Amino acid sequence: MIRILIADDHPIVRNGLRGAFADLPDIEVVGEAADGRDAVTEAVRLRVDVVLMDLRMPQMSGVEAIAALAGAAPSVRVLVLTTFDSETDVLPAVEAGATGYLLKDTPPEDLIRAVRAAHRGESVLAPSAAGRLMGRVRRPTGLALSSREREVLQLVADGAANREAARLLFISEASIKTHLQHIYDKLGVRDRAAAVAEGYRRGLLR
Repeated sequence: MIRILIADDHPIVRNGLRGAFADLPDIEVVGEAADGRDAVTEAVRLRVDVVLMDLRMPQMSGVEAIAALAGAAPSVRVLVLTTFDSETDVLPAVEAGATGYLLKDTPPEDLIRAVRAAHRGESVLAPSAAGRLMGRVRRPTGLALSSREREVLQLVADGAANREAARLLFISEASIKTHLQHIYDKLGVRDRAAAVAEGYRRGLLR
């Protein structure tokens, strides 16, 4: 029996997904979570096999939850199920440890097959997500970060807010924001979580 957890902040979505797996002999929905933090807690507590993970959730984003699960319960497979398929959504999720990436308009029968494949450890990607990954592989590596930008990125990875990072580096908060924007541009990301994930992927962070 494949034990799955549904993590999505919309009750209607959770109910719909639960219905898609009803009466299947080999899949059982054993829990739900409305935010990323609960998704990690419940996945560990319930000893699930697969988590269906939305990306945009309160408390903790889907990417952060995927990374947390990779450390707390590495045997759990995470199958992202979202409405977003831009490069800055797909790449951080896969780099954080997601086994698969699907969109919410995926037909139920394909979703069921994807859960079974994810449980076997197989990668499952929506065509658009696969295209984003291939585009990234074919693209030349971006500009290197300066030593100061690497310092800022490391502080962000360590959990420092902009004000704290500014204090530690003896520069203004506005300068931190400017450095962050340069980091985003160079790494091809759009937010802090994605920058940290990309920084680890490139070996820029310790």
